[in-house]
Amino acid sequence: MAIAELTLSSKNYSSWSLRGWLLCRIAGLRVEEKTIALDDPENRAELLLLSPSVLVPRLTHEGASVWDTLAIAEYLHELYPNVGMYPVDRIARAHCRSVSGEIHSGFANLRSALPMNLKVRHARFPIFSGAKPDIDRIETIWAECLDSYGGPWLFGKEPTVADAMFAPVAQRFLTYAVPLSAPSAAYCQTINSWPLMREWIDDARNEPEEMVELEIEF
Repeated sequence: MAIAELTLSSKNYSSWSLRGWLLCRIAGLRVEEKTIALDDPENRAELLLLSPSVLVPRLTHEGASVWDTLAIAEYLHELYPNVGMYPVDRIARAHCRSVSGEIHSGFANLRSALPMNLKVRHARFPIFSGAKPDIDRIETIWAECLDSYGGPWLFGKEPTVADAMFAPVAQRFLTYAVPLSAPSAAYCQTINSWPLMREWIDDARNEPEEMVELEIEF
């Protein structure tokens, strides 16, 4: 029996739902997934960013309700400090928190120019010039992490919070055939081959097309 509930929205479009789900799986927390009804007017407004309160993903566990993705990460780290959600080393752990916070709060141009859509792959795609600085910054973050900690994950041999946070970005780069350096391209393939990512993608591809206009980040 599941010991927690994780409320999600679209698996095909919702990068934040993906992040919350990956965090729970990295932590080893068994969750029962609750998917909000996409045809409900209130949920529809929330997903389209027309509502002031976007509360998905939401983790409900033993009386706690946690709905911000980084708050979920910190909550799970408090519960399971030894499962490797963050690096053991203090300096590396601070680095991991910093890059995870950066993806959490920034890159608005990238989000709007390259929305997550796991059902499609473009051989070529015009990239809005405003998104290019975001792409360059992400490649810089990845290069620093991969060089410092040896890969194949951002902080070494096992996935951490940072990989959960950047997984939707890697999928965007694959979806839109974004030109990347060799190390960045290899990291995208590491994410794409991740068994947890493959499980999510399979579910996303089986998701009914209930919201055809959701070609945006949410």
